Amino acid sequence: MSIHHIIRIDDDMCHIGCSGWFYWHWKGKFYPESIPQNKWFQHYTKYFDTVELNSPFYHFPKLSTAKTWYRNAPKDFIYTLKVNRFITHIKKFKNTKKLIKDFYKLGNALNEKMGCFLFQLPPSLKYNKEKLNEIIKQLDSKKKNVVEFRHESWFREEVYDEFKKNKVIFCIVSSPEMPEDFIKTAEDVYLRFHGKASMYGSLYTNKELKNWAKKIKKSQAKNVWAYFNNDDNANAVKNSLYLRKILKA
Repeated sequence: MSIHHIIRIDDDMCHIGCSGWFYWHWKGKFYPESIPQNKWFQHYTKYFDTVELNSPFYHFPKLSTAKTWYRNAPKDFIYTLKVNRFITHIKKFKNTKKLIKDFYKLGNALNEKMGCFLFQLPPSLKYNKEKLNEIIKQLDSKKKNVVEFRHESWFREEVYDEFKKNKVIFCIVSSPEMPEDFIKTAEDVYLRFHGKASMYGSLYTNKELKNWAKKIKKSQAKNVWAYFNNDDNANAVKNSLYLRKILKA
């Protein structure tokens, strides 16, 4: 009997959605032409119970903004926040503990609707032990911290071991340039699908997603977080709905 049949993932453990929901090119593909832009999020929440918010990466949100997110979302909806680039790309974790604490406050405002904090590092940042320690010591282990590396030098046992010790989630990625190793360093697993053939563009086949589903189920993760960033042509919508369907079957 296959893993697909013997391991069931409960609805409240499986969080699958898109990386962002506000895309003009989704109009007519996911958002009906008849729906005004200010109703798009409401439409998104009819199909998904989670979203990975990219906007905080570009603009550090005010606390009042997070409270608005909370009010606008249905009862069981969960947000994951992509951490601001000033922390990850400009400062590169250099003396950013206070900034990270301030960002955590956004999660506090979201209360039970808060999922993970995604720290995405720039592709120019290569592995070094000092930087690894610098990152980990600034993270609050009580939060669900996910780190996405974009240079393959970070895919090594030393990193995995330190993440396991400190309950940091190693982001599993699917993209044209990065390894697709399925790495589990905490109770939860977190996956980002950028598009395999072309970044942000390509549609995953059902066969590819079934293979990912087998890996996810085999991991026996406490919670699964998976977000599709292949937004071109609303591919993210199609793929995330299919993966959720086969994981919850």
